[in-house]
Amino acid sequence: MSLKVLTVDGDVVQPLSLSFEDLAAFPAAEQVSDVSRFHPTRKGDGVTLEAVLNRARPRTTATYLTLHATADNFHASIPLAAVRSEGIVVYRLDGASLPAKSGGPIRFLIKDPAACHTDELDDCANVKFVDRIELTAGKGLDTRPETDDEHEKLHQP
Repeated sequence: MSLKVLTVDGDVVQPLSLSFEDLAAFPAAEQVSDVSRFHPTRKGDGVTLEAVLNRARPRTTATYLTLHATADNFHASIPLAAVRSEGIVVYRLDGASLPAKSGGPIRFLIKDPAACHTDELDDCANVKFVDRIELTAGKGLDTRPETDDEHEKLHQP
């Protein structure tokens, strides 16, 4: 039995529990190879958020997508309509599961984010260690920094 690395739930018709193998089985047209073309400092391959959502089938009442990272208790809630075509679920590096040092087993990337805490689709919505994507009617839990000081602390070693 494969280890499930990502749960997609909330305001959806079909909740999902996906493993590395499940994500790797998505058709080639739904795969995104080499995310470094969007983010030069990131490596790996993923699937489009749209492909994942097509399987989960968000209800018409779902307006936000919340990314949950239990490993570091980080959460980002972003407007579904704005991120739907921009999101990438990164799960693979060099043919194997995305390692923790790269933000794995799942790292969420937005193709073209704004600078942190300047927009809802900001760079801080590029969340590492994602284990759950929750769809909600209205904004969900969001722990992204709101001030320059909070942002600085978040990125300190």
